[in-house]
Amino acid sequence: MTFFPKISFQHEVEEYLTKMFRNNELITALGTQEAESKYQSLLSHLSHPPGFTTVRVNTHLASVKHVKKLLFEEIQKQFKGLCVPVLEHPKLQDILLIPVIGPRFEIFVIVGAHCGYAVLRGAHVYVPGIISTSRFMKAGDLVSVYSDIEGKCKRGAKEFEGVKVFLGNGISELSRSEIFSSRTDSNIIGIFTNLPSVVVSHILNPQPGERILDMCAAPGGKTTHLATLMHDQGEVIAMDKIANKVKKIKQNADLLRLNCIKAFCYDGTKALSVEKREDEQEGPPFLPESFDRILLDAPCSGMGQRPNMAYSSTLKEVTSYQPLQRKLFTVAVKLLKPGGILVYSTCTITLAENEEQVAWALKTFPCLQLQPQEPHIGGEGMRGTGLSLDQLKLLQRFDPSAVPLQGMDINSLQDSREDDLISLANKDCIGFFIAKFIKLNSK
Repeated sequence: MTFFPKISFQHEVEEYLTKMFRNNELITALGTQEAESKYQSLLSHLSHPPGFTTVRVNTHLASVKHVKKLLFEEIQKQFKGLCVPVLEHPKLQDILLIPVIGPRFEIFVIVGAHCGYAVLRGAHVYVPGIISTSRFMKAGDLVSVYSDIEGKCKRGAKEFEGVKVFLGNGISELSRSEIFSSRTDSNIIGIFTNLPSVVVSHILNPQPGERILDMCAAPGGKTTHLATLMHDQGEVIAMDKIANKVKKIKQNADLLRLNCIKAFCYDGTKALSVEKREDEQEGPPFLPESFDRILLDAPCSGMGQRPNMAYSSTLKEVTSYQPLQRKLFTVAVKLLKPGGILVYSTCTITLAENEEQVAWALKTFPCLQLQPQEPHIGGEGMRGTGLSLDQLKLLQRFDPSAVPLQGMDINSLQDSREDDLISLANKDCIGFFIAKFIKLNSK
């Protein structure tokens, strides 16, 4: 049985969100009725998966045209000749978009809840996260990926009738027998992800030869993307304070044949060295002004993830992220070289973790200045924190409520223009926020 669980919050969290989406600035700009309608629409969208599968092509190992051809041929085979488009994104040259149409693919992959959440944050599915697959799944098959939210699926099962949540479609790089015999030597050429997680790496725009810091790197999807965009030339330092996650980042780098990634188990809030070190240690802590560009994809309340399987955090937990984010941001500013770029992102919808952090940063660090983002695919920032309209236009807030909930079938696809489908995919994604800063001087 597959279903979309109705999103529900603890009462105090619901009150917190309601007050936020009815703030005076927003009501003045939109009116009470429109503001309330957008909020209710957002809540409905969060309990449904996005309408498109996003595949990031590992251009380090394969071309976009090659992967597109493989996907198109496999889709035609599985849909018995029906033409389901595989779309190249005009502003993201390493992205392919596939409309999610019903029914789902017959071939399935079941992953655990933790793996499911990682996928929603932009990871792709590796063997350790897979619990079950279809009996005859082979390498190259298009598959529908589900999360076992109750933990009742048995590892290696060939069928599963329990409660599962649809995450999206992907392409299997291994057969069922290879997965459950732990063979993982396949080249990974297509990565199951979400659109904003790809956008944020392009906005940082790392260049070959630069030194890049991915400050809170787990699950590692953005780390490997940054290294790929640099053509594996330079240095990408990835940090996370949980050892098992760092181990997975290293494994991912090996699987994708990326050599410029160096991953360290370290607390980002302590990554700044107060004294010059005598040793030649390459890992953290680092001296001030050590990095050309820094990505702070900050720990957050995660309310933008879709589908939201069950939001159980308390208000205390939700509000605990803002001070942690500010500690990390402060360290990031000090580690950044003058003229360097800092990109801050979250996968949540709250003002406190997004626009409010931008307002705080601009006030606290006069050396920072907001920069235009390219590509700019999401909407502008949300009102409610005193930022000017010009400042809000420099931010990107991906708001899934910007489009109506709608299903797609073969007939509707045949009647749709490619440009319209891409425009829809740009909006029908997870809730996400991006801000880009430049450091003007070292003070």
